[in-house]
Amino acid sequence: MAQNDLEQRHLETLDRDLNRFSALEQATAYTSRPMMGLGVSLVFILVAGLVAFYLFGQTGNTLVVVIAAGFGAYMALNIGANDVANNMGPAVGANALTMGGAIAIAAVFESAGALLAGGDVVSTIAKGIIAPQSMQTASIFIWAMLAALLSAALWVNLATWVGAPVSTTHSVVGGVMGAGIAAAGFAAVNWPTMYKIAASWVISPVLGGVVAALFLWFIKSRIVYRDDKISAARVWVPVLVGIMGGAFSVYLALKGLKKIMKIDFSSALMIGLGLGVIIWLVMIPVVRKQAEGLENRNKSLKKLFGIPLVVSAALLSFAHGANDVANAVGPLAAIVQASASGGFADAVSIPLWVMAIGALGISFGLFLFGPKLIRMVGGQITKLNPMRAYCVALSAAITVIVASWLGLPVSSTHIAVGGVFGVGFFREWDSQRRMKQARVTVPEAVEQPKEERRRRKLVRRSHFLTIIAAWVITVPAAATISMLIFWIISSYMGGAS
Repeated sequence: MAQNDLEQRHLETLDRDLNRFSALEQATAYTSRPMMGLGVSLVFILVAGLVAFYLFGQTGNTLVVVIAAGFGAYMALNIGANDVANNMGPAVGANALTMGGAIAIAAVFESAGALLAGGDVVSTIAKGIIAPQSMQTASIFIWAMLAALLSAALWVNLATWVGAPVSTTHSVVGGVMGAGIAAAGFAAVNWPTMYKIAASWVISPVLGGVVAALFLWFIKSRIVYRDDKISAARVWVPVLVGIMGGAFSVYLALKGLKKIMKIDFSSALMIGLGLGVIIWLVMIPVVRKQAEGLENRNKSLKKLFGIPLVVSAALLSFAHGANDVANAVGPLAAIVQASASGGFADAVSIPLWVMAIGALGISFGLFLFGPKLIRMVGGQITKLNPMRAYCVALSAAITVIVASWLGLPVSSTHIAVGGVFGVGFFREWDSQRRMKQARVTVPEAVEQPKEERRRRKLVRRSHFLTIIAAWVITVPAAATISMLIFWIISSYMGGAS
């Protein structure tokens, strides 16, 4: 090596070249990341088809089952990418969990919920929306389920790409309805059920928002606005954690453990009440220990809600996996049963290998594509901290319980996102209320101009309008896509036969 190679100007040139290589490597990694996700997804879909081919056996309908397994895997990937954000978004937005930690917890608990407690019966998907007797043959029924599955997956995929959290349940329902109309006309649809689903568009977010706002008001009035915040927290945080524990006990008993054991509503309430009291008593010394040495400020209070928030996110994921896995594999299970037996009017049970496709697909979809919607729900609609995120998680459990008691149809997606909206709008109202009180106390204070007040809105209106629009058109959009797909399938299969 020559001596002049070590001169400062040569070293600076070397540093610039190395920086260029580093920038090129980062850009390559960034641009290749979506391709990696697409590649892994494609491999998973192909593996699902091979598993179906191997386990279903070689019959005249094997090809149909293999295609349906691919569609089911595709739908499960989209559920993981879109729907799971509702469980993990608040915890990530509140910085109680990192993105990696949230994905790991959600993947474990979503899979556990799907495999241990999910998919007891999916007859609602196969029979509750359309009348099976309206289908002339098993082949038409199979084509309808294929169209419903693919249309729901395509719509959820589009919604994820746009950045709108939508109800996967409504997507599947719309797909089944559209295929039923295409196959047997409007008379085949169970319209009273559809009216209830339409009502849930309004009921779910409003209930979720109101419950979340009420709990945030309680926390602010009883803890945040007190002179001695830490003393107030020692009293009320154990109570709030006990309420959360009891609510989630009832939620899991009603929605997440149906396959393991059948529990009626009154028994679930008694279980929740007992566990809530026990958790409250256990948390009293725990919170007292955590509160030692904390400063009398709002930032200190956030530490007391961190662990309850993480636990609530895990429990929500378990219940979601138990309930919503049927959205991915319900039509697939109906296709498998109709292809194997030729009958399609009986209740539909889900084979274990079909359930595994749904569980793994949700986990893969969450890992590969979930961060986008998690960031949307957690931080882009409104700013969350552990206390606000706690209110959102608790509202999801309580709203489902209240809806079950009243017999109202609700969507977990709409509840969670509605809770985020409710927290944000309450903060807007509360801040405006306090500013008015301040102007009364200090009359000479200058009122902010209209543009500044609009800039200070705590809920981003653009996201609000996008999400509401996506909710409204989910069922008709999925139904329209399903009708088109059914006509294409029936034309091709009819011509082939």
